[in-house]
Amino acid sequence: MSKLVSAIKNLFVGLFTTGKHFPRKHVTLQYPTERWTMPERSRGIVVLLSDKETGELNCTTCMLCERACPVGAITIEYEKDEKKKRHLKDFIVDNTICCFCGLCEEACNFAAIKMATKYEFSTLDKDSLIWHTDKLQEMGRDVPYEAKEKRKPAEAKPKPKVETPNIAENPKSETAAGKPIDSRTDGEVADNETGSDKER
Repeated sequence: MSKLVSAIKNLFVGLFTTGKHFPRKHVTLQYPTERWTMPERSRGIVVLLSDKETGELNCTTCMLCERACPVGAITIEYEKDEKKKRHLKDFIVDNTICCFCGLCEEACNFAAIKMATKYEFSTLDKDSLIWHTDKLQEMGRDVPYEAKEKRKPAEAKPKPKVETPNIAENPKSETAAGKPIDSRTDGEVADNETGSDKER
């Protein structure tokens, strides 16, 4: 009898809890017909960003994102031209080891990489989670971003002109050390010095 009373009591407690939450707004989504919109600064999947006008990648192959990655999920392959300028061959992101820390986005100075607000990339094939340049650029086509202003190189200040004294026109002009230039010849200097010794 006591067990029956306890069971009825627990039933009413459960019904009371259900009734208490029933009039409230639902917080669950009926996936996949409904999808959650992630906040702008969420750490979703890594994508590459392209120029809004030309459609070309913003990546300059500076290697900063690869160096910033703590797990080595980013691999950048490039080649150098005659001027030793880097040209991107392939940008690889291994999503199987990516920890979604966002350090690659913080390290980039050219708005070339971003943690997009996308989370649907589950698959049964592990190799398909290793994304190359084409896949990364395709996933980032519709990702909004603010282009960073390119810094203009500082204008070189003109060096002050140093006026050098013309010795030919003014033989008694002072040098940079402030001492007057003696226009006499070596012979005259020697005679004067000898005469002064005799007087002594």
